[in-house]
Amino acid sequence: MSPAETTPQTRDLSPEHVLRWYLDAGVDEAVGETPENRLKDLSQPVSITGPAPTPAAIPVAAPKPAAPKPAAPPSQRAGQEQAVRSAVELASKAQSLDELRAALEDFEGCALKKTAIQLVFGDGDPDATVMLVGEAPGADEDRQGVPFVGASGKLLDKMLASIELDRAQVFISNTVFWRPPGNRTPNAGEIAICMPFVERMIELVDPEILVTVGGPATHSLLAQQGSISRLRGHWFNFETPQMSRPVQAAPIYHPAYLLKSPAMKAPTWGDLLAIRAKLDSLRSPS
Repeated sequence: MSPAETTPQTRDLSPEHVLRWYLDAGVDEAVGETPENRLKDLSQPVSITGPAPTPAAIPVAAPKPAAPKPAAPPSQRAGQEQAVRSAVELASKAQSLDELRAALEDFEGCALKKTAIQLVFGDGDPDATVMLVGEAPGADEDRQGVPFVGASGKLLDKMLASIELDRAQVFISNTVFWRPPGNRTPNAGEIAICMPFVERMIELVDPEILVTVGGPATHSLLAQQGSISRLRGHWFNFETPQMSRPVQAAPIYHPAYLLKSPAMKAPTWGDLLAIRAKLDSLRSPS
């Protein structure tokens, strides 16, 4: 709207009242002496100060609806469901971490196994009080067969040391046991197929504290929605039907994220202190 576009109600008012009416209507700039149709064919030259040309009719196309996300083919869904059932059956039979590892080495239901170098199972004390579960193995982990051994692993070691813990005192694993191609985030199907093994692993370790490292691990294990920045700093319960008691769980930022966002190390330090305090309270006599 330009100042020349007045209404019959404003023509009899004083200039002050007209200006106030324009301001109330949202007009805050005069762009020309005469009104112009700003929706005319843009191929015509635009005149800011001269007389406005005859407006051209512009056909307006209806917005295209967003394409629905393609659903997985029935055969793929059936294959995934069968893989999950097989994982549940194999995981439930394992009575030790060694048996669980052997079951995973024989398991062919996860496609990640075909592109990875080797299985990345876990590391640390099988009877640990504190267990950490991250997202997925990376290139270094895939080569060595041990979780958290690259740059993020070195930072995790320092994080544990800051609260007087080390790998020999905790148990570390991931939500999937093979490296996704290109270090991509594992998809929902891959996590679902591996989850029975992850849950059985937690049951066998039977920790007092579970630390979910990063958003994907937090979402899949704790069934919590929202960003890791909103979930960290809070305690949740993790429990399966086979567990005699729930495990207290604390989400933290993934070390790989901290390497890219050093400013988040400060709140993570607070999370680590909370884990240390929780651990001390569990060990202290009641």
